[in-house]
Amino acid sequence: MKLVKVHVTLKEGVLDPQGKAVQGSLNTLGYNSIKEVRVGKYLELTVEDDANIEQQIEEMCNKLLANPVIENYEYTVEEGVTQ
Repeated sequence: MKLVKVHVTLKEGVLDPQGKAVQGSLNTLGYNSIKEVRVGKYLELTVEDDANIEQQIEEMCNKLLANPVIENYEYTVEEGVTQ
């Protein structure tokens, strides 16, 4: 088994209304040093060993986990995960 960790973030220049809402709330709570917040997604996938794992992850990210038009993604694959 392997553990795949996927981070999805908005591309630079894409408006982030959720990030703006979080920033506003933090400022309201007195954290005025916060000048920008960008919100993303973090996913963990436990997968069986497969020779094509990298290709499959790319396909999953492009088809479902991320919107490649407005989001970037990066991932790592950890070896030897036990269940």
